[in-house]
Amino acid sequence: MPSPASSSPLRLLFICSRNQWRSPTAEQVWRRHPGLSVRSAGTSASARRRVGIADLEWADIVLVMESSHKGRLLAEFPAAMRDKPVHVLDIPDEYQYMDPELVEQLRAQVGALLGL
Repeated sequence: MPSPASSSPLRLLFICSRNQWRSPTAEQVWRRHPGLSVRSAGTSASARRRVGIADLEWADIVLVMESSHKGRLLAEFPAAMRDKPVHVLDIPDEYQYMDPELVEQLRAQVGALLGL
């Protein structure tokens, strides 16, 4: 895994279903962290910003909110997902954008994962 302290930023891609609440919150929480570059997208055809192959190729690490998101990415983009680190955060779709509990979960889980 690339180090956040390296000269180029660690690129994180946050994925949820509709790119409406969870992944945009994650992007907002982590976007100003030094050494990180972040994006968010959704797996659904109705997503505000639908994940594409370019997003997956850009990302160093993919962080999905549910295991179903991981499965969908692996099924739709098998070549781009080959050898791509994917972490399931297990955050259910029960939060609004920037919900304080969601923000805390994202800070704690992503911080622990990245050693920040």
